[in-house]
Amino acid sequence: MDADFLSQQREKLLQKRRELQLALNLTPHDESSEEVKDPLDAAVTYANRELVARQADQYRQLLQDVEDALERIADGTYGICQGSGEEIPRKRLEAIPWARYTAAYQEKIERGLVSE
Repeated sequence: MDADFLSQQREKLLQKRRELQLALNLTPHDESSEEVKDPLDAAVTYANRELVARQADQYRQLLQDVEDALERIADGTYGICQGSGEEIPRKRLEAIPWARYTAAYQEKIERGLVSE
């Protein structure tokens, strides 16, 4: 990977990290146990809390993936598939700067043919 490309990817990753950190800070943390009397309202409240919790979990996982990619840039392993050792195509990295695997290896993971 050339230095200009790595610099561009690093900037993309830093921007994504800022976005995710902001989103996580804006995620409501209200776990109040305020009793909702109406069963329908209680169900909606519960579903909303679950949705927010799942979304926050997804943001935290993506943030970890971004942090991991920044570490790979720093240690010189960015762009190398962590499963196969092959180079991840530039176009894939442009689309998904935090990609850890080639598309082919990612597909094998999703099919259960290999483990992460």
